[in-house]
Amino acid sequence: MVLNSNRRKFILYGSATLASSLLLKACANNPNPTVASSDKKFKIAIALPGIITDQAWNQSGYEGINLAKQKLSADIAYAENVTQADQTEVLTDFARKGYNVVFAHGGQFDAAVEQVASQFPQTFFVAVNGSIKGDNIAALRIDHVQASYLCGIIGASVTKSNKLAYIAGQEFEATQQELRGFELGAKSVNPNIKITSSFTGDWSDIAKGKEATLALISAGNDVIFQWLDTASATVLQTASDKGVYAFGNVKDQLDVAPNAVLTSAVKRLDLGITYLAELAQNKQLKGQIYTIGFEKPDILSLGKFGVVKPEIQEKVMKIKQEIVDKKIIFESCKEGAKDTLCVKKS
Repeated sequence: MVLNSNRRKFILYGSATLASSLLLKACANNPNPTVASSDKKFKIAIALPGIITDQAWNQSGYEGINLAKQKLSADIAYAENVTQADQTEVLTDFARKGYNVVFAHGGQFDAAVEQVASQFPQTFFVAVNGSIKGDNIAALRIDHVQASYLCGIIGASVTKSNKLAYIAGQEFEATQQELRGFELGAKSVNPNIKITSSFTGDWSDIAKGKEATLALISAGNDVIFQWLDTASATVLQTASDKGVYAFGNVKDQLDVAPNAVLTSAVKRLDLGITYLAELAQNKQLKGQIYTIGFEKPDILSLGKFGVVKPEIQEKVMKIKQEIVDKKIIFESCKEGAKDTLCVKKS
């Protein structure tokens, strides 16, 4: 079933192939068509803030429910380009249509998830990158600090200006943690290094991504860690054009700008989503925050290295193993009067 409205694209698939499961195209004046689907099927849905072809965050979520479909023989659905104003409506639609587990793909959905979940106790909601939990709410978190810490070490090892930058779409707990990890890693190499952050307000706006990148480069930053969606490729390509370095995120993005990308923080959210969907199908999913780090290298890892010297690569991989072995951990602390994260070594 396909529903196209002016504000979003809402697409549902059955467990058969795409061609055979595209049941009908509803008119724009029929926003809540009845779903023709077997009640006996396990049903998974995901709400995405961007497009499924962004080669970044949203594509990873879309790939996740497709992998779950294959592995669990489930019916799946997705809604892409879900704006802040549409979040509760989309999540409510999925719950009313009987989806067993609904993924909200981004920390920006947290408030909407909490609002809708209490109304539909038979549906389990998963806040991807969220910081919430409840009777029928779980959160799936990748340990952003671990990967960004290693990227910070690499960035500090190659910078000439001692100025590094971080760009993301919005500021919330996950991006704050990634920024902090980047800062901790860089300052473990050079305590005097400067980290500047920029939040564009839009994960997919290419013009805003390019504008923020150019502004940071003009300010002397020669290494940029980005976490954007559709706009991520623009940041990487702009960095390459201007002769500075950058990091990929979510996907291995070395091929986007091979002369600029040092490595990528690869987050296999498709595997994480499938893991939690399987727990839900087996009625083992709990109302807690599931955090996955380097201990699961199939889900969190560094991507291919670009122009990074072998000795730096070796150093970083050694530190990565120390994180896995818990010889390096990140714990809550205070820096001045601010609650933050600090490194503890054993």
